[in-house]
This record gives sequence, structure tokens and C-alpha cells, in this order.
Amino acid sequence: MAKFELKLPKMGESVAEATITSWLKEVGDTIEADEAVLEIATDKVDSEVPSEVDGVLIEKLFEPDDVVQVGQTIAIIEIEGEDDSKEQPTEAKKPEGALVEEAEEMLTSAKSASETSETDFSDSTKFYSPLVKNIAKKEGVSLQELETLEGTGKDGRVTKNDILGLLENRSSQPKSTASTSAPAQSAPAAKKPSAPVSVNGGDEIIEMSRMGKMIAHHMVESVQTSAHVQSFIEVDVTNIWNWRSKNKTAFEKREGEKLTFTPIFMEAVAKTIKDFPMVNIALDGDKIIKRKNINLGMAAALGNGDLIVPVIKNADTLNLVGMAKAVNDLANRARENKLKPEDIQGGTYTVTNVGTFGSIMGTPIINQPQVAILALGAIRKVPAVIETPEGDFIGIRYKMFLSHSYDHRVVNGALGGQFVQRVAQYLEAFDKNREV
Repeated sequence: MAKFELKLPKMGESVAEATITSWLKEVGDTIEADEAVLEIATDKVDSEVPSEVDGVLIEKLFEPDDVVQVGQTIAIIEIEGEDDSKEQPTEAKKPEGALVEEAEEMLTSAKSASETSETDFSDSTKFYSPLVKNIAKKEGVSLQELETLEGTGKDGRVTKNDILGLLENRSSQPKSTASTSAPAQSAPAAKKPSAPVSVNGGDEIIEMSRMGKMIAHHMVESVQTSAHVQSFIEVDVTNIWNWRSKNKTAFEKREGEKLTFTPIFMEAVAKTIKDFPMVNIALDGDKIIKRKNINLGMAAALGNGDLIVPVIKNADTLNLVGMAKAVNDLANRARENKLKPEDIQGGTYTVTNVGTFGSIMGTPIINQPQVAILALGAIRKVPAVIETPEGDFIGIRYKMFLSHSYDHRVVNGALGGQFVQRVAQYLEAFDKNREV
């Protein structure tokens, strides 16, 4: 019998490691190709790792809560065929130093672009994952601070949560007690210590979820990074409302998909980005990265209150039917917690529907490293002035607010305002006789 090494798959350029949350198969279980073997979690999404072959699970190399590097062998599956393990030893039998060296070679290049300070790890005898190194360099954590940090990972390894906890504790200390071993220019700005929170006898203490902690961290980081400015505009979507009401039943029978407002709005946003490509950018220091592809993030609230942003790739190439299928597929898999890591990678602009819960407008936080985000307010039936060649009169119209948040470091008020105005113009010019 031959042995197959099940490795942790690549999950996007920014994902270097994952935490094993649970094993779905036990040693001795028969596994079919594409059948899920274990569940993993990253700082972006939870997902499953499927088997690439038919066989029997004979060895699990990691336990739940262990942190595994991309490309590292996590399990051994026995398959039909001759045993070639002598010629090709499994990664599990390699020295730990060799595994560390391979992981670092594979991931260092992807992380180097985002490293912003000069922390030197060459003198350390401890292993730090590329993600931990990246956070340390970005936040100005010195090697001396890391050396004194007691890791909670396997073999005392410092994990992402360990270093984030260090940053949280350090920021709550008075400025005079902060570490002075790092250069002053690379140290993060001192934060005001949070006020103590009193807990009474009847209060309930609820631990934040892992994803909730990461969302909180990313939101605060975005506000501290980008100069947020908002522009608002009201748009008449009566033609869209009436067209959808007329076509949604036939569309669902023909395509097997529900026709919601979201693909119509996404189509208008994609067209507007082609008109204003300087909104489809990212900022790297003093350099602007102009994105070639238009990949629309679709912010979605999960049942537990957490937020996920699946991405519609190359949205400008999709017709309305294709957009509806993409929107429904991502939304359904988000609700069922079946998104894959690649489903949330590569977004260049984000749209969030704050109207889902009745809000007429919102001021969304930019999804870094993007520079803008559009919020869709609730559609309301309101009295409005209607202009006609015969004169003005009052009528009932369906209207909504669009709220555009953008990074004022690179998107000025004219561009931010013209962008959301163009989206409104496309929506109001929607052809009520359109075939789909």
C-alpha cells in the first residue's frame, strides 16, 4: 500500500497559517476523494480541508488548536498502490528545522512587501511564523519583547493571538512604561488606556469569538489607517422595483435562482468603477496600486453577528444572470459556513447592504487595503416631486440612500462624490423594459 501526504492547501497570498479546529475523520476511517477530513480556521474564514484521494486515514500529525503552516503535511492517507515512502519520505519525518526552513522560504516573499520596520529576527533561536513576524514589524514590536513573550502554541510557539494580546496590553500601559528597545520611529502611537469596566453580580460575561476579535482589530486598524470621508445621495429606484416585481417569478422558474436587488446594484457599481478606475486602487506607503481586475466584495452579516466579505471576481465581465448566480452562491455558502478561503480573497471594492435591517443610510468602515466602500440603504416608498413636461406633481416613488465612504488620502471629495453620483445615474436610468 502507498501513502499519500495530505497538506494544508494554499489559501491566498495573505494567509500563511491556519489553526486546526476539529478533525472530521479519525484514524482508521475510510475517506473518499473530495470528502472533508478536518476543519481549519484562519484570521479571515473557517473552512474544510478535503482529501485529494480515496483511502484510509492512518495518521494525524496535529491536534485541534495546533497552528499549521501552508504546505505542511497534516495527515497521512493510505491508498492503493506500491509503497514509495522510502524514495519519498513524508514531511512528518523530516527534521523540524527542515520544515521551518521550507515554510519560511515559501512565505517570506509574500510577506516582505508589507513589512514596514526593521525588526531583525536573525539572532533569535526561536521559531516565529511569517504572520507573527509581519505583525511584529508592522507594529514595532522588538525582538526583545517577543523573546520574553510566553507562547500558547505547540511547543511554546508564539501565535497570532499571543502577539495581538501583547499589543493590547502594551497599548493600555502608560507611555513611560512602554518598551524603549524598538526605534522610536517604528513604535505605534500611544493609545489612551481603556476605562475600567465594573461587573455587577447579575451581569453576564461573554467571551468574544475568534472571528469577532479579528473583526474588531481590523475595524480599529482601518479607522486608524484611512482618513474616512462620506458622500451621500438619494436615488429613485422605482423602475428597478417595478421591473423586478414583474420578472422575478419567471426568472426563478427559468434560472432556478432568486432575483434580488443586489445583483442589479452590483452591476451598476462595476460599470461605475470602469468609469472611475482610481477608486479601484490600494495604497502601499507612498505608492498607489491601480487594480486591473474589478473584484467586488459583498459584505454579509452571519447569523451569529460576525461579518464576512465574499468576493465576486471580475464582476464587470458578468451579465445580470451571471451576477445573480454569483451573488446567490456566495450568500448561501456564507450562511452555511461553506465559504473557501479563496472566496474572500482579492477584493478591490466593497458593497454593504445596511438596508437589510431597516437602516436608511450608514457610514461604513473601509475594508483594508481598499480605499472605498458603498453602503446601500433601505428602499422606501415615499412622496416625491415628479418633473414632467406638463409640470411638477407629487407622486409615490421608491427611493433609497447610497452612502460612499472613501479614503481621503487618495480619493478627494470630487472623485468620491462623482462616483456615487454615477452609480445613482445608472440605477435611475435602468431600462424598465429590459430583457433578462
